[in-house]
Amino acid sequence: MKYFVTVDGSTHEVELEERLGELHVRFAGEDVDVGFDEVDRLGQIALFLADKSYGVSIEGDARNAFVTVAGHVYRVEVEDERERAAHAAQRKGGGRGGDVKSVMPGVVVDLLVQEGDEVEEGQSLLILEAMKMQNEITAAQAGRVKRVHVTQGQAVGSGARLIHIEARPEA
Repeated sequence: MKYFVTVDGSTHEVELEERLGELHVRFAGEDVDVGFDEVDRLGQIALFLADKSYGVSIEGDARNAFVTVAGHVYRVEVEDERERAAHAAQRKGGGRGGDVKSVMPGVVVDLLVQEGDEVEEGQSLLILEAMKMQNEITAAQAGRVKRVHVTQGQAVGSGARLIHIEARPEA
């Protein structure tokens, strides 16, 4: 799977694949000889890159963490390719109102708003299950829910209209 790892504001593409029980890593299109051992359950690991080893401390969660290597602290954010596409679609539609569309095929498992509701930017609109994962679909801008195009339990394709939001008039 492809991941986009942002370290202190600089984004890098990393591909991880497990083959026959071994982890294969590609960084910026190049194969990387990497391994690790969990030192404890508190976020301490031994990281092996080619012929070098590093003591690494990780605080945070799988998406946002602070990583300490040799006394230097780095802020690290991780998005998989599915999350990146969803966030890009949300940013693209921001500010003008319009349709919130599905960026992947899935099933609507929960509708959190109804027509006429006022919503804020970032507010959850519905939960879409795709690839056995539940994905929260949020509003790209504040406004009023003008139309809900889907129902709970409905299967949708990539690009399907989910909800139409009418932007609030500029003050």
